[in-house]
Amino acid sequence: MRRAAPFFSWGFFIWKRINLMRLKIHRRFRGAHALGALTAIISAAAFLFFSPVASCAQSPPSQSQTQGTQSNGESAKPVAPLIVKDEAGRTVEIPQPVKRIISLAPSVTETIYALGAQDRLIADTDACLYPAAAQKLPKVGGPFTPNLEVIVAMKPDLVVVAANSGNRKETADALDLLHVPTYATNAATVDDVLTSIVKLSDVLAVGEQGRALSESLRARLQDLHHKLENATPARVFFVVWHEPLMSVGQNTYIADAMRRAGGESVIPIKEGYPRVSWEEVVRAQPEYIVFASVHPEEITAMMAGLRNLPGWRDLKAVAENKIVIISDGINVPAPRIVDAIEELARHLHPEVFTDAPHVPAVSVIHAARSAQ
Repeated sequence: MRRAAPFFSWGFFIWKRINLMRLKIHRRFRGAHALGALTAIISAAAFLFFSPVASCAQSPPSQSQTQGTQSNGESAKPVAPLIVKDEAGRTVEIPQPVKRIISLAPSVTETIYALGAQDRLIADTDACLYPAAAQKLPKVGGPFTPNLEVIVAMKPDLVVVAANSGNRKETADALDLLHVPTYATNAATVDDVLTSIVKLSDVLAVGEQGRALSESLRARLQDLHHKLENATPARVFFVVWHEPLMSVGQNTYIADAMRRAGGESVIPIKEGYPRVSWEEVVRAQPEYIVFASVHPEEITAMMAGLRNLPGWRDLKAVAENKIVIISDGINVPAPRIVDAIEELARHLHPEVFTDAPHVPAVSVIHAARSAQ
């Protein structure tokens, strides 16, 4: 069993729903990691000093800053920037107010929409598929290889990256060199996701919405905990990717989400997203095999090919038809992960659920905004 090397940000699982090309890109960059990092920094520096758009990389003063000329000829003081420590431990200076945001990760895009701040989102990446409206935004490339020239030319007030689910540290470093304010989220557990929602909401000046959303999600998780407190955890093999076969380490937010759903990963490795073999899975004999996808029909088609693999037919979960396909929300450290946790819990422990289906997380914010 091999453990995937740790990264500041990889988030391999968020690309499995797009195509295998993501895996090939990752392999290419992994093989030349040092060269890629150096190239990113040098290219950023060159762009800063020689590109015609670099001279205007800084956002122009906001209207509140420029309209400060008073009748007596005095100028109003500019709004002081917000100085915060982001979730990766970096000190970031963010101009105020934040009116133009670029998201470089699906989790960030989903969270911004859930906070009701999507009107300030001017671009995201081609991996940002949820909600559907996000697919219509201008794209700045992929999370792993965003186009820095395009980002700078769009003059964002803030770029938000995900340090644990999609972006490389080199990207944040290059944007810092270009004097583009960059805030990093970083969620390693489900609790981290809820905390991150509040921290990002404060950065975007929608703290009230962030706290309402976080508290609502936390209350749902607490209710689920009470339902499952007497249930025996189901032994689960979670499939991150099928070729090569990959699962989740115990110290990932996906494994944490499974535990909250009343499941326990059969993979003993603690960190990252390890490669395993079907023979190892057979030895572990999980009660359930779980896939996550935005397109369940793709998983169904893929499983047709698995029937001929060594070990597949020897799995008790296969014989008992305990194969579960849930929302891809469990792959993304954003509010929708709670929806996926509840969905998985209903598959693993249907006996404890007699109530009506839950209300999706984002409706909490929409209801709050309507009441204002």
